[in-house]
Amino acid sequence: MLPTIPSHLYELPIYKKAIEIITLSQNLSQYFIEDLSELKSDGSEDVNIYFSGDIVQQSVSLAPEILKAELEHYSERKYKHLLSIKRLTYLLHKNCSRLERANSNGKDYIAILRRELKAFRKLQHTWALRF
Repeated sequence: MLPTIPSHLYELPIYKKAIEIITLSQNLSQYFIEDLSELKSDGSEDVNIYFSGDIVQQSVSLAPEILKAELEHYSERKYKHLLSIKRLTYLLHKNCSRLERANSNGKDYIAILRRELKAFRKLQHTWALRF
C-alpha cells in the first residue's frame, strides 16, 4: 500500500518543474515520432526515435524520485534518491544531444527542454542542500 503523500509536496518548486519537464518531453517526443517514424529507403528505422522515448521515460521518473526523497526519513536513502535524480537529468541532457543530431524539425524545440533542464538543475542544487 502506498503512503499518502502530503499535499504540500506537490507545491515544491522542483516538483512543479519536474511536471513541466514531463509535459514538455512528451510533447517533444510526439513531434519527433511524427518526423522519425517513417522507414528509410532501405527499410530500416531511424535509431533516433528511441531517444525521444528515453527522454519521456527519464522525465517521468523525476517526480516520483523527488517525492521519495522528501518522504524518506534516513539520510542515506535520501541521498540515493538525490543521486537517481542527478543521473536522470544527466541522461536527459545526453539524449537531448543525441536528438539534436536527428534529421527532424523537432530539434529546434530541444533548446526549450534544455533551458528547462538547466532551471531544474539549479532548483535541484538548492533543494538538495536541505538534506
